[in-house]
Amino acid sequence: MSQAQDTRAAAERVFSPQELEAGRWLFAQDCIFLGAAVDDAGLPGGNLNEVAFAGRSNVGKSSLINALSGRKTLARTSHTPGRTRQINFFELGGRLVLVDLPGYGYARAAKTDARRWTALTRRYLKGHAPLRRVLLLIDSRHGLKDNDREIMAELDAAAVSYQVVLTKADKPARAALAATRDALRDELAGHPAAHPDCVLTSAHSGEGIASLRAGLAVLAAAPQAG
Repeated sequence: MSQAQDTRAAAERVFSPQELEAGRWLFAQDCIFLGAAVDDAGLPGGNLNEVAFAGRSNVGKSSLINALSGRKTLARTSHTPGRTRQINFFELGGRLVLVDLPGYGYARAAKTDARRWTALTRRYLKGHAPLRRVLLLIDSRHGLKDNDREIMAELDAAAVSYQVVLTKADKPARAALAATRDALRDELAGHPAAHPDCVLTSAHSGEGIASLRAGLAVLAAAPQAG
């Protein structure tokens, strides 16, 4: 087995039945919309740990949040890239805050709006104390793009922990999906703030949802911000 294969095997996280149940229980709790921020003044206070969902426009952020929470309309979904134009905050069972960030990389958004969303998102990612992890969503059909790598470099520089989540895992052939995941793991090994493993998910089939819930339940149980 090569060193890269050793790293991949070590990165696999198998959650216990108790951890999977903790994740299921957490996401069965009430999930309340706290508010939407379009500027720094709109960012909520509080001391609950936050997990932010980031990714290119139309990568499936809202669909994944809905699948995790078991609610079809918690986060709005759209086939139109760039629909989310603000930072949306949801409190989950008084234990964790889920943060739906605007997508990046959509050129047809008005340039002045795009600059404002991008600037606010980057300030949030670099300087919001309650943020404990960023889930960086990547379309499993396409893999990493240059603007994904830009965000990863910024998170590395700011020492903000992030984990790659491959979305739409029901779309590619399994061999192609495995190759994309292996390539990602190899690349992540060179990023100091990156979690070593990436999670395969599908909001359509439910693949990976239970494991992702379990991982977020672990973060919810960690010492709270502030």
